This record gives sequence, C-alpha cells and structure tokens, in this order.
Amino acid sequence: MERLIVLGTGNAQAIHCYNTCYAMQKGDEYFLVDAGGGNGILSALDKAKIPLENIHNIFVTHAHNDHILGMVWMVRLIATSMNKGNYEGTLTIYCHKELVDTIKTLTKLTIGKKFYQHFDERIIFHVVEHGDTVKILGDSFTFFDIESTKEKQFGYTCLMDNGLKLSFPGDEPYRESLYDFVKGSDWLLHEAFCVYGEREIFKPYEKHHTTVKEACETAESLSIPNLVLWHTEDKDVAHRQEKYLKEGKAYYSGNLLIPEDQDIIEF
Repeated sequence: MERLIVLGTGNAQAIHCYNTCYAMQKGDEYFLVDAGGGNGILSALDKAKIPLENIHNIFVTHAHNDHILGMVWMVRLIATSMNKGNYEGTLTIYCHKELVDTIKTLTKLTIGKKFYQHFDERIIFHVVEHGDTVKILGDSFTFFDIESTKEKQFGYTCLMDNGLKLSFPGDEPYRESLYDFVKGSDWLLHEAFCVYGEREIFKPYEKHHTTVKEACETAESLSIPNLVLWHTEDKDVAHRQEKYLKEGKAYYSGNLLIPEDQDIIEF
C-alpha cells in the first residue's frame, strides 16, 4: 500500500465526524476497511475523490452498526455502477463467516433485487478464518480474531511489498494474545476513546475501549515506531488533536498521529 486515506475518526455516536473507517490506496485501486454507519460513507469517499469503480476489495471487521450499515450503501452504489456497465470485474468483501448472512440480510431488507442480484456472482464474499493470509492489491494480509467479548470481530496485519508491516486490531484494545501477529509492526492503528484524564466522563472501559495513555503505553512496550489513534469521542473535535497529542507524547516516544477525517497518511 502507498497511503491511507482516513474517511472517519469517530466512535459509534459521533456526530461531528464520521464513524471510523478508511481506505488504503495502491496505484489507482483502493482497499476499503469498514464503511461506517450510513450513507455518510458516500460523501466521505466523494470528498476523498475515491471513485466507487476503483474499489474492488472491502474488509468488514464486525457487525456493530457504526461499521457495517454503510455497507448497504456501498452495495447499492456499486451494484448501480455494475448495472450501468461502469464497473469492471467483481467486488470482493472479506469478513468472518457470520457477517456474510448479516450483510446479505441487511441489504435484502433495505434495497431492491436489482442491486443484491449480484451477490455470489459479481459481489463475492471471501470468508476469513483466524490466521488466514490473503493477497490484496499485491500486499499480504493476515486476518485474526481479536477475541472480542462483545461481538465477533477480526483485525489484520498487512505486510506491504515495500517491506513495511501495519497492524490493525479493530476497535478494541490490543490483547497480548495477538502478539505473534502484531510484533515487528512499523505501524499500529489503534482505538483511543478519550484521554485518560477524562475517563470518568466518557467511561471507555464500560464500552471495551481504552484511553490515549494506555494505547500509547501499549505501542511503546511493543516498540512500534508509528501509532495512529482514532475511534474517539467527538465532544471537542476542534481541540481533540492537540489534547490527545499532549497526553500521548508523555507515554510514547514514536511518531504519534491523531488524524482528522480526510487526512492522508503516507507510508
């Protein structure tokens, strides 16, 4: 992959930014990871100038509404492009087994047959199991079960053809059981619901999330040189970056990024 385009940075209830999702670019193609909670994914892609016709691979991490509902809109718009003869080839959706029925059911309940008729023909579901490795846009993706106690969820590590390794443990804190996957990573994409000093306000632990302090301590202990923090509360987006960086740099000595929606991260 060459760069990461941040489409959203917020948690499930965010209204001042979009739900956390992103696209990784390789040449003219894009690998979309999650789609957020609604048709905001369409405006996010439009702002990023990412054509739907250049998205042929999507990974859906889990069934929570802020990650999966945008998939209904992705299926509708890509199927529309297929019906008009503007979309070449197939769309592959990577996800764990249970999500196949979830995505199909949501789609069939909310949009017409002329869109979902492409399922299993031009819209293909690739079921991933714990430890599976797949080539996507020339890079090697190894998927893993994050062992969530809320909802079955998968993350991945990506070994890029330029030698860099990126790890994404979903929207819950990194667990030691994932060490063999995450070790040696150059980049870690990690959730941080709020700063540690506001944990009593936002109660991240009740939601199975963590704070900037703890995410930074984790990255420091793993000797990861680049850390991206997102999936945050959005009560003060204007000062979020400044506040998170101030706390994070007290616990992490590497390159710390607190992106805003539409930011681009170069690898």
